[in-house]
Amino acid sequence: MKKRVSYITLLLFVLTVFQVNAQTADSLLVQANSAYNQGLYDSAINFYNRVLDKKVESAALYYNLGNAWFKKGEVPHAILYYEKAKKLSPDDEDIKYNLGVANSMIVDKIETVPKLFFQVWWRYFYDLFGANQWAVILLVSWTLLVLFFGIFALSRSRRNKKAGFFLGLLFLLLTVASYGLASQKYHHAVLHNEAIVFTPTITVKSSPTQNAVDLFVIHEGTKVKILDKVDNWVKIKISNGSIGWIPQQSVEEI
Repeated sequence: MKKRVSYITLLLFVLTVFQVNAQTADSLLVQANSAYNQGLYDSAINFYNRVLDKKVESAALYYNLGNAWFKKGEVPHAILYYEKAKKLSPDDEDIKYNLGVANSMIVDKIETVPKLFFQVWWRYFYDLFGANQWAVILLVSWTLLVLFFGIFALSRSRRNKKAGFFLGLLFLLLTVASYGLASQKYHHAVLHNEAIVFTPTITVKSSPTQNAVDLFVIHEGTKVKILDKVDNWVKIKISNGSIGWIPQQSVEEI
């Protein structure tokens, strides 16, 4: 009996902490939005960051934080938080628009390597839904796959067997595709393999040493993909396919 009381007390304590934390986060958000509407962008940023410190995140929160930095004229910070918002809500038109505006204001205008047709198709479907939506589609397609193959295996009718086989095959392909898209979306959301450059001008090196050969120059606000890390250096790839090394402190991970 004593143990049960202890567990109940602990559970009530945890629920109380969560409730207080949620109330505090809501209060901070109200203050942040109020400060933003009054043009007090430094205060708004401070309140938004305090919400993030409480392990609360959302696309809307990152979007508002990006807007506050943009209003301050800090374009690299704005791009960073718009990108964070886009990871959580890739199909949000407001996020994509503001990110495009911010990107138009940076120095580097790097052309993207043309994609093959199947990569374009995959990207189209990839951007249609988030990880949770693709996970739901995966479960539904798997259920229908089992159903139609069950019809194929158990039905005595030639017509039903044929329909069950081809519909089962269709949902098999959909299951495999939705699994790939859901897992890719999930890993993209949790992995920090992209970053924004925060050094005004940085020379990309051929190896992770200051004395290495200079390859090319990039500027603040540029988005890079992180391929590797060695000591205080990161190996990066930019959208035109160029690869090199820069100091880790010159970027902020998305």
